[in-house]
Amino acid sequence: MDHLPQREKFVNTKSRCRTLCYLEAAILLVLGLAAAHAAPTLNPKKYTTWSDYAGGPESLQYSALTKIDKTNVSGLQLAWSYMAPGPAGRFSFNPLIVDGVMYVVGKDSAVVALDAATGRQLWSRPMEGTPTNRGFNYWENHDRSDRRLIFAVNNYLQELNAQTGEQINTFGIVGKVDLREGLGRSIESIDTIQSGTPGRVFENLVILGSATGELYESPPGDIRAYDVLSGKQVWVFHTVPHPGEYGYETWPKDAWKYIGGTNDWGEMSLDVKRGIVYLPLGSPTYDLYGADRTGAGLFGNCLLALDARTGKRLWHFQVVHHDLWDYDLTTGPKLLTIRHDGKMVDVVAQPTKFGFLYVFDRVTGQSLWPVEERAVPQSDMPGEHSWPTQPFPTNPPPYARQKFTVDDINPYVEPEEKERLRNILLNARNEGISLRRPKTGTRSESPEKMAARTGGVPPPILLPECFMYVLMTRPPYISFRWTLGRFRQWRSARPSSAATPHTFATVCRAMEQTALGSRFQQA
Repeated sequence: MDHLPQREKFVNTKSRCRTLCYLEAAILLVLGLAAAHAAPTLNPKKYTTWSDYAGGPESLQYSALTKIDKTNVSGLQLAWSYMAPGPAGRFSFNPLIVDGVMYVVGKDSAVVALDAATGRQLWSRPMEGTPTNRGFNYWENHDRSDRRLIFAVNNYLQELNAQTGEQINTFGIVGKVDLREGLGRSIESIDTIQSGTPGRVFENLVILGSATGELYESPPGDIRAYDVLSGKQVWVFHTVPHPGEYGYETWPKDAWKYIGGTNDWGEMSLDVKRGIVYLPLGSPTYDLYGADRTGAGLFGNCLLALDARTGKRLWHFQVVHHDLWDYDLTTGPKLLTIRHDGKMVDVVAQPTKFGFLYVFDRVTGQSLWPVEERAVPQSDMPGEHSWPTQPFPTNPPPYARQKFTVDDINPYVEPEEKERLRNILLNARNEGISLRRPKTGTRSESPEKMAARTGGVPPPILLPECFMYVLMTRPPYISFRWTLGRFRQWRSARPSSAATPHTFATVCRAMEQTALGSRFQQA
């Protein structure tokens, strides 16, 4: 599936939101796929367990159990409780249930097994550090004599015996695999690589993304698969291609030596029958400035389909070329079956932060509806070359607004505040979702970023009503940027230790917060 923008050949391929008007958080939007005459082909028995993160390898976050419904939910009473705060972090923990045993993270980040019917603790295993934020993986062999929980703690992949809680010391080196190794950077330079999401288990492999960060010295976000039994790395896919690899020419020479990010820090989905893993990738470093990474930048901001056994690229689609807006793909792609052009098609549907839903044939990567490369406003930040076009799906229509104007300002704010916000908007370049560069050389404003959050598309599955449900937050997003000269002025007034790219980004974001009347302040 090749698509050819004007400047370069490539396959057609976090957010800091602040409130400018109504804070419309956690809005449930319904996206109808009735245009495709969608018809569910679900096997209800298949969705009656929860032994995988997000309910199953398809990331559907759906259960077919029927005993609790809208007729009796109001009569539910507490059966039992157990203090399970989960790991310290930004995201909620997703327990697993296997054979009536629930696995949670309890007090002080201990991994705990509970009787799911009674809440009785079966075992508890203290951890020296913080386990994976959002959940674990479960694996068992064919005769079920070997059952394992798989997760990471402080950048080390580890396993526990799911029946006893004992650490499996034959895995890796004395029970641990250092995830900082093998990335082409010194271990000492990598502060964090462990993802908050557990990845996916396929046969005897555990496939992992990473949380690299998106700063100038962040490590690369290579996709890696490890043997469940030995802990040895089986394959790796370089998301910033090395010389001779597909997509290398979409970066400056040797970009793989210094570009980081381009990682799967959110979820991933797995077609078990076909052995295909689908990975939504994030932005390259630095995510809000691209003068040092001229080009489309594969595989940044791509939905990437890999052979789960070998790591070979099957197809990809880049939803943002040369990202300058932090438009990571994070939510797990949804594996669905719909009726299209009179036949049933297995598809993968990928929500985005900016209100588009891209729908592809799961095997070929062909979009079900045309995707148009449209000209977009260009950056006038000195030294930066934004991409001339971006891919716009023609169907389904956007599930969220994609522009914010003075008419959208909260009418209930004080008149002085309303006028201040009105002046900000009137003096901004406000030309849609693909603009984020300054009008005057000192400031830029972007309309808004609507985030289909990681794990925030519950349950994105075709139901009998032919709907897909998308959970959205919709606050606008304004960015202030400095020219190099303005940055140098600020730096000269600050201690030398503060003059780092990270601090520069932090100060810009502090300015952004001030512009929106936020109570947050820079530390």
